[in-house]
Order: sequence, then C-alpha cells, then structure tokens
Amino acid sequence: MDDKLREEINRRRTFAIISHPDAGKTTLTEKFLLFGGAINTAGSVKGKANSKYAVSDWMDIEKQRGISVTTSVMEFDYKEYKINILDTPGHQDFAEDTYRTLTAVDSVIIVVDGAKGVETQTRKLMEVCRMRNTPVIIFINKMDREAKDPFDLLDELEEELAIHVRPLTWPIESGVRFKGVYNIYENNLNLFQPSKQVVTEKVEVDINTEELDKQIGAQLADKLRGELELIDGVYPEFDKEEYLKGELAPVFFGSALNNFGVQELLDCFVEIAPSPRPVQAEEREVEPEEPKFTGFVFKITANIDPNHRSCIAFCKICSGKFTRNAPYLHVRHGKTMRFSSPTQFMAQRKTTVDEAWAGDIIGLPDNGSFKIGDTLTEGEMLHFRGLPSFSPEMFKYIENADPMKQKQLAKGIDQLMDEGVAQLFVNQFNGRKIIGTVGQLQFEVIQYRLENEYSAKCRWEPLSLYKACWIESDNLEELEAFKKRKYQYMAKDREGRDVFLADSGYVLQMAQMDFKNIKFHFTSEF
Repeated sequence: MDDKLREEINRRRTFAIISHPDAGKTTLTEKFLLFGGAINTAGSVKGKANSKYAVSDWMDIEKQRGISVTTSVMEFDYKEYKINILDTPGHQDFAEDTYRTLTAVDSVIIVVDGAKGVETQTRKLMEVCRMRNTPVIIFINKMDREAKDPFDLLDELEEELAIHVRPLTWPIESGVRFKGVYNIYENNLNLFQPSKQVVTEKVEVDINTEELDKQIGAQLADKLRGELELIDGVYPEFDKEEYLKGELAPVFFGSALNNFGVQELLDCFVEIAPSPRPVQAEEREVEPEEPKFTGFVFKITANIDPNHRSCIAFCKICSGKFTRNAPYLHVRHGKTMRFSSPTQFMAQRKTTVDEAWAGDIIGLPDNGSFKIGDTLTEGEMLHFRGLPSFSPEMFKYIENADPMKQKQLAKGIDQLMDEGVAQLFVNQFNGRKIIGTVGQLQFEVIQYRLENEYSAKCRWEPLSLYKACWIESDNLEELEAFKKRKYQYMAKDREGRDVFLADSGYVLQMAQMDFKNIKFHFTSEF
C-alpha cells in the first residue's frame, strides 16, 4: 500500500455540526472557516442589508428566514490537516437530511446553548450518533449571554444524552461578567476581548501564581482555582480511546459569535478526532486504506446554481483515491461512468478537483442517474447500507395549480423527491399524488422551490393520515386479502413498493392484529 494514500487519509477530518435550532451551528461553522483562512470576515445568519450572510446558508429561503434548510458541505485546510465540515439544519422538519448526513461523517460536534441546555432535537440526534458509536465533542455556546451554572450544564448533559463528559475548557463567569475561558487541555488562560470578526490574542497565565489575581481579580481567581480542583476530583482524566469509542464526550465552553473558545475547540479537535474510519457494506467491511476507490451518494441537491438546472450528488469516498475522468462502476445500474468535472465545495462556490481521497466529500454532476444510497466502485459489487427514509408524519395531496405547467411540476416533484426532501406516494384507489414529510415547514419549502426553481405552481389539499408503513409478507394470499380489504388506503412509493396509509393509530393496531403474517415497517430499509 502506498504511503501517499496513508498520509492523505490520516490528515483528513470529516465531521458534522449538529444541534437544536438556534444553538449556533452555522455561526460556529463560519468561525472555523475564518480560522482556516477560507474566508476573511465572518458573515452572520441574520445578515443586515449591508453585512454579509453566512456562507453556508445560500438559498434565498435560508436568507429570508435566518435558518438552514439543507446540509452544506465546506472544506478548508488548517495547520497540516484537511477538514471537511457538514453544517446541518437544526429544525426537526429537516431532520431527515441531518440523519443522512450522519452516515457520511467520522465524528460530530454537538452545539448546546448555554442558557437553554439540552433540547429535544439534541436528544434525538444523539440517539442517531449512538446507533453508530460516532465520537462526539460538545461545545457549549453563547457564554457571552447569561447562562446556566457550568456544573449544572455538565450534569444535564450526562443525564440527558447518557454519555460521560469531561470538560477541557472552563468558563470564568458568563454574560456581562464573562472574562474568558481557561484551557484545561493545554493549561493556559485566554482572556476575552469581544470581537465578532477577527481573532483576539491570548494571554498565557500560570494559575498557581499571583499573575492570575492581577488579570481577573483575587475573588474570581480563587473561585477558578477551587472549580478546577473540583473538576479534577469529580471527572476522570480525559481518555482519547473512550472518546473514539463514543463513550466519553469532551466539553468546551465559549461564544461562537464573539470568536471565543473556538480556536481551542479546533486545535483540540484536529488532534483527537478520528481520521476516516472503516465503513460497513452489505458484503464486507471497507477499510479506508484500500487502494481501490469506493464511495456512496448520501445527498442530492438540485439547482445549486439557478442558471444551470443541474443536480449535484454528494459522494462520500470510503476508500482509495478518486481520479477525475477514470471509469467507475455505478453498482445499481451496472454501467460504467466517467466524471469530467467532480467538484469540491465551499457551500455554493465550487472548484473542480482532479483527485480526492478517502474521507473527502465530492460533488458529482447528476443528470438523473443517481439516487440516495447509490454505490460507486472500481468494479466490485458493493452495497453500502444505512441510509434510511423514515416514515413521514404529515401528508397532503399535491395538485397542479396551473394547467399549462404540468410538465414543469412533474419534473420539479421528481427532482425534489430525489433530493430526499420528502416522500411521494401514489394512491392506488384514485391515482392522486400524496406528499409525506416530517414537518410542516417542508411543504412551504417545496412550494417555494417549485415556484422559484421550476416556475410551477402547486396547491395543497388536506389529508388526515396517521402514518405510512411499508408492508411485506411471505404469505401472498394474506397480502392480497389485505390489499383488497384496505384498497382505499393502499399506495405505492417511487420504488413501486406497497405502502399502507393508516388514518389512525387504532386502525393500524387493528390491522396488525388481524393480519398476523404481514410485516409493517416504519423505515424504508428492511
């Protein structure tokens, strides 16, 4: 095996930033890019007319609402490392996008708001990380506002996320009194000078000398010494192995908006976070150091560039090296494809690349040949799994509002469904199209994007359903009898699989009792 390959893989760090809405993911991403020298001034999520928007929120709808609605991929170099960040949407309505992203990363940074503590969405995301034993780092943000007591926050994290924690930086007060953070990992103190766009200098102080008293005052200095002793007494030493197994989460404090505590997080992160890990395919486990290229598509985005109606498939490289124009096998279609313009991203700005290595994420131009979960290899028949679609919770009929634009609407729905924004079912009884999503906001985004990107108008008609479940059975007679009896509630998904649309929890329960041999699935992977 070639040393170049091993070296390239070891310098890769691919991670996602996840949290509850409004905890500060996008702001933190911006600051990372600032330290990496990828941008010169950081934008903010709520950009005023004269200031900049965040780089990772580039859709119009993201700028209007000040939220992220789709995962964006950014990459930059920091020291000798190459970092790939995926900034994910926090709103639960787009949770599916986030779950999918988690399949393509090696570690995760969870952002928690210092005033609110752990929120519902954070819990859910943590469960997904736990399914895969993904290593987690926690960043407690917004310390420049009044926040909860740091010890209470740590207890809450342990309890709610069911993981051991170990603080590696410690805040000195919060809100108006916020003086800075003490870096336990490197034993130095960084004092706070608020600045939103540039990086402030550090003051190194030994905590056991009087120098500390001079810098922050005797009262705070005593308090800090006492707290640090307590931390050493309560929390075990930081153990990198436990972190990599996903059992221990290091905790950092700071304020992303004011650039505080961010560099400490980044320095420690590149040091301890894992380089690309083996990926489980259905056939075997794929090691990143294998010389042959393999990769899978975990996300498709339509219309990154409104002037070109193109889709881009995001491909995570699992092993080997990807070369431009080389022939690769598309496993599902069984045909060979070449890519003349693979790209790497800085959110919307993209540059063509000639080669990429395991751990990287590249964009492949897609003219409709990719679906989420597709595998590319150098000839081996592999299937990567683990990209489920979840059962939707909200349903509406979609109707065409402009008879002249039937074609545009069909194309728009098709591309947006490929992206995995929502799921399409066709009712077998009346042939009407039903869109299922996990949240209300999704319908608005679909309607907005159909109108703005495909110039098609749609209208929604209400439909009260409880759940969509995929059904299968070894007993074909029973399956047919079920379909006959429930014919009004049967639909097909895009793959042509049978889906039962239950209109209440009671109906679903009864169906499960009456038809013992039929399996009801709530995720599309079975």
